[in-house]
Amino acid sequence: MKIDHLVSQIHKKKSFLCIGLDTDLDKIPKHLLTEKDPIFSFNKEIIDATNQFCVAYKPNIAFYEAYGLKGWKSLEKTMDYLNSEHPNIFTIADAKRGDIGNTSTRYAKAFFETLNFDSITVAPYMGKDSIEPFLSFEDKHTILLALTSNEGAYDFQTKRIDGQELYKEVLEESKSYKNAERLMYVVGATKAVYLQDIRRIVPESFLLVPGVGAQGGNLQEVCKYGITKNIGLLVNSSRGILYASNNMDFAEAAAEKAKNIQREMEIELNKLE
Repeated sequence: MKIDHLVSQIHKKKSFLCIGLDTDLDKIPKHLLTEKDPIFSFNKEIIDATNQFCVAYKPNIAFYEAYGLKGWKSLEKTMDYLNSEHPNIFTIADAKRGDIGNTSTRYAKAFFETLNFDSITVAPYMGKDSIEPFLSFEDKHTILLALTSNEGAYDFQTKRIDGQELYKEVLEESKSYKNAERLMYVVGATKAVYLQDIRRIVPESFLLVPGVGAQGGNLQEVCKYGITKNIGLLVNSSRGILYASNNMDFAEAAAEKAKNIQREMEIELNKLE
């Protein structure tokens, strides 16, 4: 998907909401466990109920790999459903891959070609030759982990190297990669105050911002420091939407949560006009 199309969808839906499909059989409503494919059944109902309020879905790959072949089949069915029924929605493989070049190429083929995701999250630690294979795919996007929302982010990401924090080194260096215009970055909502510095380095790049909702991130603060004239944000909510209810009304409850966030986003977008 081209960025212009994503921006168009954001304006059309008045939303930059990304919904994380972190589907956990221990948390989904019990009545779905009798379905032939409970993971897909849950995902489909969530997608059907919430697609009008979001512009992206982000399956966390670990939640599918954990169930082996059955989980992978559920992921394939979810992606087939999204690509056939909702082709205008941006899809993110939250896989956090990153390895030597030929391995990264295979990861890229798996997610961009076999599963037809629009983007994938990638760990930057191994550097340029582990990232550029992902960037070689036209109209696909690589979302580099820059400053994450977890507590352990402070272990390395904010450490200073020659006077500058490591996450800033990652941002600066990544701009020199071939096809760097296809890069996006993960910046946790719980690190919103860092967004001013991040925007000085990557002023127009799209940022995937997890941590709003269950993890305590603040949407208004994220927008204050991170929004651009082309929006430049995909704000993710997973548990807060998926598990708004564990009863028969789970899809309706998820839709209500998504709608509430979309309304907040519409207010923020109106401030740009």
